[in-house]
Amino acid sequence: MMTIALDRIDTKLLGVLQDNGRATNLELAEAINLSPAQTLRRHRRLEEAGLIRRYETRLDATALGLGVVAFIQVKMERGHIRDLGKFIKLVVELPQVLECFSVTGQTDYMLKVVERDLKSLSSFLLDTLMRIPGVSSVNSTVCLEELKSTSALPLLG
Repeated sequence: MMTIALDRIDTKLLGVLQDNGRATNLELAEAINLSPAQTLRRHRRLEEAGLIRRYETRLDATALGLGVVAFIQVKMERGHIRDLGKFIKLVVELPQVLECFSVTGQTDYMLKVVERDLKSLSSFLLDTLMRIPGVSSVNSTVCLEELKSTSALPLLG
């Protein structure tokens, strides 16, 4: 990713794209008060610089029968540094794992997981996650209600 200086128009363009990734070039141009050609040039420059990672559709998990969201803390066995690569490779391939972070503190990883129900979550924890080599313990917290969920970053400038 190359570093580029952002002006207020770039920041506005990124904001519009975060709100509506399906906006046409004409809609983007109108929103940022530039010509379509200038808008397209800026848009491509932001993509090429790696500031725009990808475009995606956010689905409704509950409507798809995935009613349980859990945050899982994973602690790895000490001295099993060779298992970290295996752990990461397996976890990133699990479709239930929406996010995975290496963290500081009492645990090594924090996962955001979605499952159909509590029984499915229990099965995932016991039959999948705890069986990964090097995993010492897991601690799960079930989400009762989603109050905010966004991937939009705060744009400064």
